Amino acid sequence: MNRAQRVVITGLGVVSSIGIGKEAFWDALLQGRSGIGPVAAFDTTAHFTHNGGEVKNFDPRPFLREDLLPHMNRASQMAVVSTVLALRDSRLDLPQVPGNRIAVSHGTTFGSIQTIEAINDLLLGGRDPDQFLLQALPTHAAPAAVAGYARSRGPCMMFSTACAAGNYALGYAADLIRLGRADVVIAGASDPFSRIAFTGFNQFSAVAPDRCQPFDKNRKGMMVAEGAGALVLEPLDAAAARNAPVYAEVLGYGLSCDAHHMTTASVEGIAACMKNALRDSGVAADDIDYISAHGTGTVANDRAECAAIRDVFGKRYPVIPVSSIKSMLGHTMGAASVLEAIACALAVRHDRIPPTVNYETPDPECDIDCVPNQARAAVVRLAMNNSYAFGGNNASLILKKIA
Repeated sequence: MNRAQRVVITGLGVVSSIGIGKEAFWDALLQGRSGIGPVAAFDTTAHFTHNGGEVKNFDPRPFLREDLLPHMNRASQMAVVSTVLALRDSRLDLPQVPGNRIAVSHGTTFGSIQTIEAINDLLLGGRDPDQFLLQALPTHAAPAAVAGYARSRGPCMMFSTACAAGNYALGYAADLIRLGRADVVIAGASDPFSRIAFTGFNQFSAVAPDRCQPFDKNRKGMMVAEGAGALVLEPLDAAAARNAPVYAEVLGYGLSCDAHHMTTASVEGIAACMKNALRDSGVAADDIDYISAHGTGTVANDRAECAAIRDVFGKRYPVIPVSSIKSMLGHTMGAASVLEAIACALAVRHDRIPPTVNYETPDPECDIDCVPNQARAAVVRLAMNNSYAFGGNNASLILKKIA
């Protein structure tokens, strides 16, 4: 692979429970504000828990033509809105880029799940779904909508590797540029709030009753959420030539698929993933300044991630800042690692580390520096973004400060 072709992030777009747009998102992270609250999308009376991380008052109409909205499910709408914001942020004159040199790389866990729910409700009521619902049904509807907005005629890929899908999409996007197959890649991920996801994780007894407390001894589980993020990736030379804002360089990534268990994380698989990312990036474990943890807030996953960090980083592990923004956002499924990558890019750019909120009681099995409750000023030259999914689909991404 052509490592001389350096890949940088020039635009960021966010749709999240703590804010829409990178400024609102970053301010909320640094202030430790939570987006978790009572679920409004449907009645949760019959469920064990009642809170989630919804994007309240989401209105795509300022960003999308009214006639397109009936054709697009919520995941697609959030994906395109985050893309619009990222392209504006990049100051890229997109019409000047040939369509076949623009690519889309997108991730999801549930994709069109709200469309499936709507079709199911209609069929149970004895009615047939209309053409708009059927058009919004395919899992690839979100990247197709992004490609349509960006008039992309290059590669268009959807990754459905569950909670690691965003990092998979970012790694593939960087490869497209390094291989010379695209000049601009819109890399993102989106997942909507749904009854199926909320019910499923409740049935696993994996959802906390009121708040998410990653790494806390008394943590009770994750928090189901929704959101979308988009990053504009370009070659460094092209970004410099147009004096574009550069947040960070995508230095490398690592993947592993340990197939250890359908839901339980493998310490060895997670450690292998981080080691692969370090090797691909050409850096040592001692060089990492910040780790954005997967940090779901479940007992088993947090314990496994901390054990893997001890394995990879050795004696240095207690002093590396390791925070989980899921404590504020909740778990946005496939969108999680893209939103966390955006947080990493902003941490690298601004030398600020977002906190893990709701942390109260230390856990001897999670004896990391989780940046408890308060953001921290620190030089972040290299940030590692970790994501670990069902089935052992793991992905770690490393971002570097541009000197």
